Amino acid sequence: MMSLIQFRYEEILHRLKRTQPVLSPPHDRKPAAVALILRQGITGLELFFIQRSHHPDDPWSGNIAFPGGGVEPQDLSLQHTAERETMEEVGIDLTSALFLGRLSDIVGHNLPVRVSCFVYGLQETPVPVLSSEIREAFWVTFEHLTAAEHQIIQPVSFEGRTFKVPAIHLHPAKPVLWGITYRLVNQFRYLLVSDTIPPGEYDLPR
Repeated sequence: MMSLIQFRYEEILHRLKRTQPVLSPPHDRKPAAVALILRQGITGLELFFIQRSHHPDDPWSGNIAFPGGGVEPQDLSLQHTAERETMEEVGIDLTSALFLGRLSDIVGHNLPVRVSCFVYGLQETPVPVLSSEIREAFWVTFEHLTAAEHQIIQPVSFEGRTFKVPAIHLHPAKPVLWGITYRLVNQFRYLLVSDTIPPGEYDLPR
């Protein structure tokens, strides 16, 4: 089997094209969209993450995430939402990036949100320009994200509750990766490993 870190954009594009993402119906869930941004690093594939600034009105305050946010009235599509939010939050113009495809929607366990994720590959790495909503932006190798020793069960606090969740240990100085972004990373990993999109809820208890 091909080493995970050796995947190139053409292979990822091919795999996303021949799978069928599961798109959740709107129902009463608030739609949002994020961008999973890739680059080819020195040692292999890398994913772009942000850490949100601490803010009392943000339920994901301080969390690790992909750039993105809620749909605005002027947005032409969910993909447009992901691209607009990425430009606003980190100053990266995805309209000039290689669009690779879409993952299955994720429905929030703890908030009434439905998140759509669009995958992009960068040919060159721009310097992020962070808005006040973003504390930090950084890259993580796919090898690190998928390494068994970084898969943990971690207590987290959310809206006054504390519970244990599967997570990925990124760095001693950073929060763990958990929740919706963790589930999207798992979905992307599953796609590269098995060439399919997993059916239904495939990873976490609530």
